[in-house]
Amino acid sequence: MSGEEGHLPAAERNWALFLDFDGTLTELAPSPDAISIDPRLQDILLSLEAALGGALALVSGRPLSQIDEHLGLSLPGAGIHGLQLRETRNGVLRPPPTDGAVAAVAASLAHMVKADPRLLLEEKPGAVALHYRLAPEREAECRAAVAAALQGQQGLSLIDGKMVLEIKPDHVNKGHAIAQLMETPLFRGRIPVFAGDDRTDEDGFRIVNAMRGVTIKVGQGETEAACRIASVGALLSWLDGVARSLSGVARK
Repeated sequence: MSGEEGHLPAAERNWALFLDFDGTLTELAPSPDAISIDPRLQDILLSLEAALGGALALVSGRPLSQIDEHLGLSLPGAGIHGLQLRETRNGVLRPPPTDGAVAAVAASLAHMVKADPRLLLEEKPGAVALHYRLAPEREAECRAAVAAALQGQQGLSLIDGKMVLEIKPDHVNKGHAIAQLMETPLFRGRIPVFAGDDRTDEDGFRIVNAMRGVTIKVGQGETEAACRIASVGALLSWLDGVARSLSGVARK
């Protein structure tokens, strides 16, 4: 899908709602810790969680602990593209296995990042991301450095985000994470709905489309999502409307 904004369906109580975080619920920022949370967001998420019987999860490239800190909530979800999984609110967090190959890639990129403070190497449990948002002219160099670092490493893959290159185990992606969560008691038997904004979300769109669910792309760009919404602000307003519709709260 590349053109007009798709029609967003009416809310249903048997939805299982999966939401990306950066670029979807929050505007992108120069660095992961520089984001600003919309003051409406926590209330919207709590209302959605209540209206959907708990079937709300966050599916992000971030570690879930970072999202918890920003939101003041520990919702079900998948962190680091599914390397971490939490099936219930405040539930046990399944940590990723330690991966020596990822550590070796991070070590090989460290010198490049140290030489240019505009670059950021984000080391996560089981994955590593090279951010070049503050130095977009160095994209080609960053790609070459990552390609060199991956040479000889088995079982790792590169995914492109928005001005970020992320290396993770190749069997892990957001689609697989959503499929795993859909097998858990909170989500089983519901209609999956997934909203995301970049290339790392396309695996999720493919899985949810195959499940005959609802897929929503936030912003511009080619996508396999069936629906599109213009911006983070527009999505938050839509989610607020979904919560109000399902809970029977009239709009003010």
